[in-house]
Amino acid sequence: MMEDLLQYAVPVLSVILAVAAGLVLSWALRKIILRVNRSRPELQATSRIARRPLQLVLCLAGVRIAVGATAASEPWHGAVDHVLLIALIGSFAWLTIAALLIVESIILGRHSAEAVDNRRARRLQTQLILARRIVVALVVVLAIGSAMLTFPAIQALGAGILASAGLISVVAGLAVQTSLVNVFAGMQLAFTDAIRVDDVVVVEEKWGRIEEITLTYVVVQVWDERRLILPSTYFTTTPFENWTRRQSEIMGTVELDLDWRAPIEDMRTELRRVLAGTDLWDHRAGVLQITDATAGVVRIRILVSAADSAALFDLRCLVREAMVLFLRDGYQQGLPHQRWEQAASDDGTPFQRTDPTSGSPLPPLPDSTSSSASRPASDPHDSALFTGSIEAVERSRAFSGPGNDAFEEREKNIASQG
Repeated sequence: MMEDLLQYAVPVLSVILAVAAGLVLSWALRKIILRVNRSRPELQATSRIARRPLQLVLCLAGVRIAVGATAASEPWHGAVDHVLLIALIGSFAWLTIAALLIVESIILGRHSAEAVDNRRARRLQTQLILARRIVVALVVVLAIGSAMLTFPAIQALGAGILASAGLISVVAGLAVQTSLVNVFAGMQLAFTDAIRVDDVVVVEEKWGRIEEITLTYVVVQVWDERRLILPSTYFTTTPFENWTRRQSEIMGTVELDLDWRAPIEDMRTELRRVLAGTDLWDHRAGVLQITDATAGVVRIRILVSAADSAALFDLRCLVREAMVLFLRDGYQQGLPHQRWEQAASDDGTPFQRTDPTSGSPLPPLPDSTSSSASRPASDPHDSALFTGSIEAVERSRAFSGPGNDAFEEREKNIASQG
């Protein structure tokens, strides 16, 4: 009886000691790493990510060693050791992923994305995120494959699969062709620097910012807080606008169609006053020019610059509003007008209509804007409808009633002579 108790007590005690040793070792390693890197506050905050997987890896490794040393001859040793091996593979994969997150946080902590010109930081952030996701996917696949290969039956199946790997690769490639295209397009976007996280772009005629870049799709946050989900291939096959490709500074225009009497110099003075009173302007460009003069108006273009696209949009709205109020309140003659002019002689009097045969003056033309009540009733025969024969005159009378007798007599004579 005592021998049976000792037979089970020794492995249990060894397992308890192994777990305790693993916890103590993980605590000591974490303290040593933090003390060595005490000048890096980002490591202090992210080291908690790896605490649990590190403890699990050390404890499982210690338990496996303890069980192998104290119960290698037991019939249950094989099954327990197999379970511990699979758990150790999974915990090691978890620890690797946590280490990748810590490395990513440390690198990004050295490059602040809050700076005005954060193009390098955003580029690095995009590449690190995509690289980390690729490595995480590989780690998960390798962990699953390693766990499956611990089963003898699957090892035999794996040998058969490797023998027909050529056919399987062709079938798999055809099955996931679209997904693979998007994956390679996502990798191309990350490492060719075509777009970066937080870039300002115009896609599908919508202005927005790159919010997230994955291996298969890109999330664009539109200005009204909607999200456009676009496949990665969109940005490798379709032209689009990137407003922050090289730098965050940007220029924009405000256009106004005004009358020819618009006070151009006074508008330039007002523009300088508005720009000097706002922090949205970065002092690089602020000019007012006439770019066109057609169709009865002159086109005024105001060119301004700002530190980024968001500030530029607000600055354009501010300048446009200031100019509209400036013209409305003080220079209404500069607003667009519609002109109608009547022809006149050299002395300024309207032209007099005369009869070309007798030279006698003719009455002025009736005003087209007068009401229909002031016009005389029109003769239905003036339109010369239903004429050319006696029957036509009769039809005209039937439709319009009795008309001018002289006109009817003339139409009958024309018809009889014809």
